[in-house]
Parts: sequence; C-alpha cells; structure tokens
Amino acid sequence: MPLAPLRQLRRLGAPALLAAALALSSLVPAAAEAPQVPDAARLSEVLRLPELMEIMQGEGVAYGAELEADLFPGKGGADWLATVKRIYAPDRLMPVFEQVFAAELEGTDTAAMLAFFESGTGARAVELEIAARRALLDEGVEEAAKLQLEEMLATQSPRLLAIEEFADAGDLIESNVLGGLNANLAFYRGMIGAGGLPPGTSEAQLLADVWSQEEAIREETREWLYSYLALAYAPMSDAELAAYTAFSAGPAGKALNRALFAGFDAVFVRVSHDLGAAAARYVAGQDI
Repeated sequence: MPLAPLRQLRRLGAPALLAAALALSSLVPAAAEAPQVPDAARLSEVLRLPELMEIMQGEGVAYGAELEADLFPGKGGADWLATVKRIYAPDRLMPVFEQVFAAELEGTDTAAMLAFFESGTGARAVELEIAARRALLDEGVEEAAKLQLEEMLATQSPRLLAIEEFADAGDLIESNVLGGLNANLAFYRGMIGAGGLPPGTSEAQLLADVWSQEEAIREETREWLYSYLALAYAPMSDAELAAYTAFSAGPAGKALNRALFAGFDAVFVRVSHDLGAAAARYVAGQDI
C-alpha cells in the first residue's frame, strides 16, 4: 500500500533551538467528528492501519529512548518510556488519523482502491509491507536491510530501479520529507510551550532551524525508504511490482496516497508536539 509517512524519522535533528508554543488543538480539532465517507473505514481495515499503528508504537518507544539519550541522559527511565508509549497509543492516534483520512477521501474513487487492495497483488503488498515494518523493529534486521541496499546500489540492481520507480509514482520521498519537517516543527513548538527552549526564541528562528535540516532528512528518508521497500518487496515478482507501481501512478493510487499522507501527517504533528512538551519537562528538570 502507498504507506504515508513510512515512519517518523528517529532523528528529529539535534534540537539546536529547544522550544515553541502553538497549542496542538489549533492544528487538529479534537472535537470535530470525522466525515462519513463510504468505504473509508473499510479501507483502513484492508490496509491494516490499526495494526500499523501498533507497530508505530514500538518504533516510537525506540525513538523515545534515543531522545532521552540525546536530551536528558539517564533522567527519564521507565517513567519517560511509559509517557512515550502513551503518546503513541493506537487508540489515541487512530481517531486523529481517521478524521483527516476520511475527509481527504471525499469525492475519490474508493471503490477502485478497495478493488485493488482486497485481493491479488494489492493484498499481497499489504501483507509484505506490514511484515517488513514489524521486522524492522529489530535493529539487526534494519542493519541487514541497509547492507542489502548498499549491495543493490553497488551492483546497480534492476530491482532497485523498479523500487525507485515505485517511490517516484507515489512521491514517497518528498512527501516523507515534508512530513518530517512538519514533525520537527511541532516538536520544537511543543518544547517552547513547555518551557524547554529559550524564552526569546522566535518563529523565524524556529523555521530557519527546521529548514536547515531538510537535506539531512531527505537523505535519511531515502536510505530508510529504499531499504524498507527492498526488504518488503523481495518476494514480489517483477510483474507484481510493476502492477503495484501502475496503480500508485494512477488517479486512485494518487488520491489514496494523498489521504494517507494527510492522515499520518496529522498523527505525527500530534505525536511530535506531545513528545516535545514531555521532553521539555525533563530537560528543565521537572517531573512528568
């Protein structure tokens, strides 16, 4: 499936600035009800998005440990990891995702999306993607996937070219980069709101710092994305991957991808803001 943001970047960029105060409720209205869009709930089920949210929680806990090591070594412990786990709780994040996802699907050909993913190549792709995403929770698997990518680059593997075509069809690199930048900005704003950055930090400074990370985020995104796709699609035939690429490049595929990215962007803004606010309290020596 054209998964939008494939992951939250584990490195938000060393928070050179540490702060910012924009209430997340102004970004994602919590009280609004999700639009009633035919097939939206079914698509979420077929794409196994609740299961993906559970995997993302595992990724988030690992990322939280990295944040602690970078920002407040040894101060967080079990309480910090419990906080991170709550921030990434699937039952907390799915309503945020569903509200935006359903709104973005209005007026699109959801029947074509379901037809592709309920059976055949589409269903197989979802199964492989979920399995690979879960496997990458193991650092050993992630390292092996990176080594495999290096070998594919060195040998100019035809499969790597096919993976690049698939990524281009879904605009996966740039969409993930934009999502990463939005998440970083939300993280800083969460820190500022909780007093974790200097009081005089301006929005202009914040934006300049975030945009300075763009190329690093793009490089990390490219490496992780291609490693992940190579691992996930290794069992697929060339014909299956070509069919998947063709769907992703078509109107239904592009519409679905836009809806997925919009939904996950809202989720990662929520998560990153809350992580920034929680981290700021530890940085400032306060209890959660």
